[in-house]
Amino acid sequence: MWVRAQVRRWQKREGFDKVVLYTRGTMHSTVWAMVLCVVLLSVTRPVRHSDAPAFLIAGTVLAAIAQGVCSVPLVARALDSYLGREPVARRLIALAAGLSVANAAGLLTLGGYTGTETFPELTLALGAVVWPFLTPFVLAVPVWASGAAIAAVAFGMSGGTLVAGATGFFASTTLAGVGFGSALIFATVRLSAWTLGIMQKLRDARDVETRLAVAEERLRFGRDMHDVLGRNLAVIALKSELAVELGQRGKPAAMEQMVEVQRIARASQQEVRDVVRGYREADLSTELLGAQGVLRAAGIACTVHGDGGQLPAPVQSVLGWAVREAATNVLRHGDPQRCAIRLEAAGDGVRLVVENDGVAPGRTVVPGGGSGLHGLRERLAAVGGSLDAGPTGDGLFHLAATVPLPAPRNAASSPLKNR
Repeated sequence: MWVRAQVRRWQKREGFDKVVLYTRGTMHSTVWAMVLCVVLLSVTRPVRHSDAPAFLIAGTVLAAIAQGVCSVPLVARALDSYLGREPVARRLIALAAGLSVANAAGLLTLGGYTGTETFPELTLALGAVVWPFLTPFVLAVPVWASGAAIAAVAFGMSGGTLVAGATGFFASTTLAGVGFGSALIFATVRLSAWTLGIMQKLRDARDVETRLAVAEERLRFGRDMHDVLGRNLAVIALKSELAVELGQRGKPAAMEQMVEVQRIARASQQEVRDVVRGYREADLSTELLGAQGVLRAAGIACTVHGDGGQLPAPVQSVLGWAVREAATNVLRHGDPQRCAIRLEAAGDGVRLVVENDGVAPGRTVVPGGGSGLHGLRERLAAVGGSLDAGPTGDGLFHLAATVPLPAPRNAASSPLKNR
C-alpha cells in the first residue's frame, strides 16, 4: 500500500518537480552509498586482524557517518546556491572539510597498521571519502576553485599513503584513482545541476509567458469593455437628459426616450456578455448603421458613405471598432452639429475618415490619445494599420484609420459602396 501511494504521488508531480526530486535524491543516495563503502572497508578483515586499536576503527566509522549526516543539509544548500538562491554558510563547508580530513586520516592510519599490501582497498576507501565533501563543494564554489580542490585532494591522499608506508606505485595508483574519481564527481554533479538550472529557467519563462498572456487578456477585456460601453453609455446619458426635459414639460415623448434607453441598456448587457465570452466581433456595416442612428438620435446630422460589406472580416472588425470609438468621441466631446463618415480607397488599403464640427477652441490631443484611442491604435497595429486623430484648427475634429488589404482588389468589384 505504501509503495502504491508513493507511486501515485510520483505520477501526480509535474515534470520539473520529478527532475528536481530525482537529482536531489541521486546526489544524496550516492553520498550515502560512499559513506557505506567507507564504513564497510573500515571494518574489513585485514583491518580487524591487524594491531589497529578498536577506538581508531570506531572513530573512522563514526567520522564517515558524520560526513553523511553533514552532507544532507550541505548538498541541499549547495544546490540551492548553484540555482541562484541563498549562498552556503562557510562554517558548514569548513565542517564538512574537517570531517573529510579526519576520515581520511583515520583510513591512512588504519593502512599504516595493516600495511598497504594486505589492505589494497585503501585506494577505494580514500576515493569514497572525498565524495561526500566534493559533491556539495563543487556546486558552492567557482570552477577554478573546484579544480584546485580536486588537485589538492588527489595529491594529499597520494602523499598520505606514502606517509602510511605505501610504495611509490601504490601512491601513484591512489593519485590516479582519487583524481579520476574527483573529476568524475565534478563532471556529473555540475552537469546534473546545470540541467536542473536550465529546466528551472524554462519553467520560469513559462510562468512569465502565462502571466503575460493573462495581462494581455486583461488589457483586451478592458479595451473591449471601453469600446462596447463607451458609446452606449453616452447615448443613455443623452437620452436620459432628453427624457427628463420632456417629462418636465409634460410631453409624452419622454416615455419613448426611456423605452429607447431601456433597449440600449439591454443591448449593452448582451454585448458585455459577448465580450466576456470572447465571441464579440465588430461588424462594419452594423457599426456604421448604429453610429448613424445614435448620432441622429442625439440631434447630430450624420452622413455615411460606403459600407465595406465586401472587405475581409479582420478589416471589417477593426474598422467597426474604429467607427464605435469615433462615434463615442463625437458624443462625448464638444458640441457637434454635423458628422461625416466615409470609407475610401487608400492605395493598397482602405481608410475610414470621420469628421465632426463643434470642437471646443484650444482642444488638443495628447500623444497616444485617451484610453479609447490608445486601444484603437493597438487594434489597428495588430493588422498593420495606423490611426491619425486630432483637431484640424477650423473647429473640426478629424479621425482617419487606415488598414492595408491582404490582396489587391478588382476595381470592378470594389468593396466600398455608397450609402
